[in-house]
Amino acid sequence: MNTRTRVLTGAALVVALGAGTFGAVTASAAPSAPAATNATAKKSDERNFTTSTHLTIDAATRAAQAALNAAEKENQRVTVAVVDRNGNTIVTLRGDGAGPQSYESAQRKAFTAVSWNAPTSVLVGRLAQAPNLKDIPGTLFLGGGTPVQAKGAPVAGIGVAGAPSGDLDEKYAKAGVEALGN
Repeated sequence: MNTRTRVLTGAALVVALGAGTFGAVTASAAPSAPAATNATAKKSDERNFTTSTHLTIDAATRAAQAALNAAEKENQRVTVAVVDRNGNTIVTLRGDGAGPQSYESAQRKAFTAVSWNAPTSVLVGRLAQAPNLKDIPGTLFLGGGTPVQAKGAPVAGIGVAGAPSGDLDEKYAKAGVEALGN
């Protein structure tokens, strides 16, 4: 057999073996479970997960802007923070002239409100019975934080800081909640 014949025979053998291997791989890649089993597995998986409601970035921004606008109408220089259900900051707006302490205070008030699903002004009263609450990291028990609820459950918190009183801060935070239609 000459060289050319050997090369062509070898190439044909490689192609035949490759096609056989590809067919075996393709055959083994086919689904092995029937559709009914997949439906059962899907129902089982659903018991392992839950769905939660979150504000969109657009809704959080609208709420923060509404709170900031309410403060600016009364010539107050504040910072507004909106956090999600887990306390993660979605948006923070620092108004012109707001004090440097207001940024962190607004975030902590929002976190506190969503964590306990109550306005921070209400939570201040709870400190008399449980003074150690103030020691929880990230919280701030001063008026100015209010939760955002969906079907009675907290989905976000709005915190405002920088006005001369917690009552004013909370008034502006509530304006943010009202902008969401809650």
